[in-house]
Amino acid sequence: MIESHAPVLEMLWEAHDPHHVLDGRFGFGDGQAAGRWVADTLDEHWGVRIDSCQRIVMSGGNALAWIGTPSGRLLAKWSVAPERFSRLAEVSRLTRWLDGLGWPVSAPVPARDGRLQVEVDGVSMGLQRVIEGDLLDTADPGQVRAAGAVLAGLQNALAAYPDAHRIPALAVASQSLTERITGWLDACAGHLPLAARDALRELVAGAPADRLPRQLVHFDFRSANILCVGGELSAVIDFEEARHEHRLVELARAAIVLGTRYHSWGPVSAEVRTEFLAGYQAVRPLTPAEVGWLDILLLWQALAMVPPGDDPTGWGPSALSQLPRPR
Repeated sequence: MIESHAPVLEMLWEAHDPHHVLDGRFGFGDGQAAGRWVADTLDEHWGVRIDSCQRIVMSGGNALAWIGTPSGRLLAKWSVAPERFSRLAEVSRLTRWLDGLGWPVSAPVPARDGRLQVEVDGVSMGLQRVIEGDLLDTADPGQVRAAGAVLAGLQNALAAYPDAHRIPALAVASQSLTERITGWLDACAGHLPLAARDALRELVAGAPADRLPRQLVHFDFRSANILCVGGELSAVIDFEEARHEHRLVELARAAIVLGTRYHSWGPVSAEVRTEFLAGYQAVRPLTPAEVGWLDILLLWQALAMVPPGDDPTGWGPSALSQLPRPR
């Protein structure tokens, strides 16, 4: 490895010193030591020789390294959380399958022995090619509508994934939507205005029967995980939150958090939500039952984003603006 400079160290969203995190969580005294380990690991297991390790970004128990090679830029991602290793292996299999269908995802580069995720030195590492693009700009209606259309198509593809059963299901997925929302109201919504809680309870009480389809979904579909070039989406990334869920719950969640990135998260406008939903329904029109649930789920997901205490980015006013108007 030709390394003239130590990689830039950054935190993705945490307000911690990245040098301390690199040492405390990942066991490297400095960026150069981490870069050398990345180079040695890629050389041994992928047969990849790198010119530089440019940047290392950390988040929780994950680290990502942007590296330069003679054949282009690559992204090495590793985890030090053993409880996630099996999930990471399954996510790699999933993204490779989607790539094989032509979906714009960040597909894993197989190691020499064919593994998509390599466990070594107490970590689980995968390698991907860097996909060029900027994060989704919710001020661009064309990008927003395209994102809605891509989510609908992606859900259709994921519904056909033959190994969906290998990705663990969450226990909550077995409950009805009514049980889930009322349970959330009872346990997690005490900081919200009583009028908002009562309005959501009333809407749930009058909702149609819960016959919405459940399937494998991405479940972290937002600006931070959508890359665009011009008006076109170049990639949907980070499938680590993939789970079995109602399509409509994912749609509602995505419509609410679409503009979130890494810092100072804030809500999008009603106009952005409308554009996103229109893009989705242009590919996959909603059933009558889904239409009956959509506003309920949008309100639930909006209220779930309201923090206790200070609300500097305005989640509360945005959620309260979605309350039904008195008749």
